[in-house]
This record gives sequence, structure tokens and C-alpha cells, in this order.
Amino acid sequence: MQRAAERDQRIQRAHAKGRGRVLVCAAAVPVVLLVAGCSSDSGSSDSGSKGSDGAGTAATAGGLDPSPTVQAAAYKKLPDSCGVLSKKTLTSLVPKGVKSGKAGTSSDTATRASCSWSSLANNGVKGSQFRWLNVSLLRFDSDATRGEGNQLAHTYFQKQVKDAQAVEGAKNTKWQTVAGTGDEATLVRYDLKKKEGAFKQQTLVARVENVVITLDYNGAGLAGEKAPKADDLVKLAEQAAKEAVATVSAANGVGGGAGSGAGSGAGTTSPSPSKSASKPASKAPSASPSKAAASSSASPSSSASKKS
Repeated sequence: MQRAAERDQRIQRAHAKGRGRVLVCAAAVPVVLLVAGCSSDSGSSDSGSKGSDGAGTAATAGGLDPSPTVQAAAYKKLPDSCGVLSKKTLTSLVPKGVKSGKAGTSSDTATRASCSWSSLANNGVKGSQFRWLNVSLLRFDSDATRGEGNQLAHTYFQKQVKDAQAVEGAKNTKWQTVAGTGDEATLVRYDLKKKEGAFKQQTLVARVENVVITLDYNGAGLAGEKAPKADDLVKLAEQAAKEAVATVSAANGVGGGAGSGAGSGAGTTSPSPSKSASKPASKAPSASPSKAAASSSASPSSSASKKS
């Protein structure tokens, strides 16, 4: 009997211990599930957040760092420098030197070019009338670092005008804007005395789109001949500049001669005038009195705002 009672007690204790284990396990299951559920939600949230932030950052970076671009230059080429003016116009400016055109040296005639003409008309005992004409063409391409071609041309235009206003030894310097000649044009005029005689100099700088045209024209009475009237030379220089602008535009498939733009290369140096085809009564001047064009890489200068 005693042994039977002890066996029953052991069985009861074993059952009670087993029920306790089941309850503990049962209670632990929801906790595990809850923790697992929280961990899963947290992981999903972090993952989505990271993906969204990454995409947003990439988009922002793309918007703040675009590839630099500039508008392409309007004009892609230059005309033949010695053919920029018609025979009729050359006859008016250099009557004895229409066929004396001499092209300047250039390593790239699509970017920079020039041509000069000289004329010496023999008037017998009265002396001679000398004329010298030079047309320089400079085209600027657009560059992602330096800027758009027409703006680079505008900067060079301003510098050319300033240089013409500051020629050493010039007297009675005056300047005026010229209407109807490209996008902008300015004429600078002055007197310059040399050993050969008194010269009347006209420098007309014009810009059409991304091309700058610098026209130097001067005249002098030699060996006792009277000096030409400056106003007459001004009219001829303006006529020639308008024609040069039209020729540059036509070479790029644009009619009318006036550019529609808002405003690489280096400045050209004016070559010395070539000998006249006719026999001179006296020795012609050997060089132009105008100042040589400066490099286009110079800093922009402010354009003149009033007559000097």
C-alpha cells in the first residue's frame, strides 16, 4: 500500500511538472512571434527608406550637376578676305589699287583672315593721293569654358573700338555708332601726321553674330597734294563695312547682311600695304598708321558711350 501511494505521488508530480512546461512554452510563443513581427516591420521600413533616399539623392545630384552646354555659334565660316568687297566698292576706295589686294597670313582662314589694298594716284605737279584699305575678319566659336561665340565676339568688338580710340599720336579723335551695319558697329576717326604727310584715318569695327570685321581706311595728300576730306572717307568706310557684313552673312547662308544674334581665335595684325599697280609720282607710305589688332583673349573692355 505504501509503495502504491508513493508511486501515485511521483506520477502526480510528473504530470504537474509537464503541465508547467507546456504553459511556459505556450506563453513564450506569442512573445517570440511579437518580437519576430517587430523585427520584420522594422527591416521593411528601413529597407524602403534607404531605397527612397538613395533614389532621391541620385536625382538631386543629377539635377545639380548637369553637363555644361553652350549655344552653337551662328556663323561657321568666313568668305574669301580679298573678295569681301565688290570691284565697284574697291574702285571708290582705292581707285588705283583694285587689283592690289594682298591676303594676310593665316593658319586657319575659316577663323581669321585679312586683305589689304593700296592706291597711289599721280596728279602731276600737284602731287599724289594715297589711299590704304585693310579688312580683317575674325570668327569666334562657342566654347563650354569661355562662353558663346557671339558674346566672345562682342567682347573683342569692344576691345577693338577701345584700341582704335587710343592710337598713339592721334589727333582730333572722334567716334560714332553706325546704324544698319551688323549687330553693332562703331567708327573711330582721327588725324595722324607721318613723315610722308597728314593722314586721315577711319577705323570701323562691326560685329555680325560671332564675326568681328575691322576695316581700316586712310588717305593722305602727298608731295604737295591737299589732304582728303575726312567726311568723304567716312562715307566710303561705312559703305564698305556694310558690304563686308553682307558678304560674311551671305557666306553663311543669311541674306540681308544684318545678324540676328545678341552679341576663338586671335586678333589679326594689319599687313603693310602692297605696291600700287600704277607708277607712283612719289614714294608711297610703307605701313598703315592704324594700331594693330590685339589678341582676342584680352579681358573685356567697356565700349565708348559718348563722342570724344
